[in-house]
Amino acid sequence: MTPGGPPGGGGCADRVALVVEIARALPADAGEILTLQRAAYVTEAQLYGDPFIAPLVESLDQVRTVIETAVVLKATDGGRVVGAVRGKMSGSTCLVGRLVVAPDRQGQGIGSALLAAMHEAVPGAAAFDLFTGHLSEGNLRLYRRLGYRETQRERVQDHLTLVHLRREPQPAR
Repeated sequence: MTPGGPPGGGGCADRVALVVEIARALPADAGEILTLQRAAYVTEAQLYGDPFIAPLVESLDQVRTVIETAVVLKATDGGRVVGAVRGKMSGSTCLVGRLVVAPDRQGQGIGSALLAAMHEAVPGAAAFDLFTGHLSEGNLRLYRRLGYRETQRERVQDHLTLVHLRREPQPAR
C-alpha cells in the first residue's frame, strides 16, 4: 500500500505518497531495519545521555525474531528502507514500538504514514499503546496529532520518564 494524506489535504504527506511504499517487512529486511533503527535512535540516546537504550543494543537476531512474530512494517523509497514500525498484540491492544525514520527523511510524513498503516494492519485492535521519553517533544507532538492521548508517566531512571500514550479506534468516516 502507498500512504497518503487525506484527499486534497496537500502538505508533505502528498509528496510522500509519490515515492514511499509501505509493506510488511520480511526477515531478510532485518539488517537494514536494524541499521536504520540505530541511526534514528542516536539522537534519542544523546537527548537522554544514555548510549545503551534498548533500540541501540538490540541484536540482528532479535530484530529478525520480531519480524517473524509481530507486525513489522517498512517504508521504502527506491528499494531503500527509510522507515519502520512494529506492533504486537497483547490481549486486545496493539503495542506499537520502534517507530523509526531515516534521519535524512524525517519531517516528510513517513512516520505518520507508518502509524496510519499500522492502524490499518491491525484492524481488530481495541486500542494502540506506545511510549516515548518525556524529553522527546517531536515524538509527543506526532503521537498527539495522530490521536494518541497520554495515559500515564513512569519514571524508570533518574534521567528518564516514559510517557505512555493510547489511541482508541477512530470511527469510520
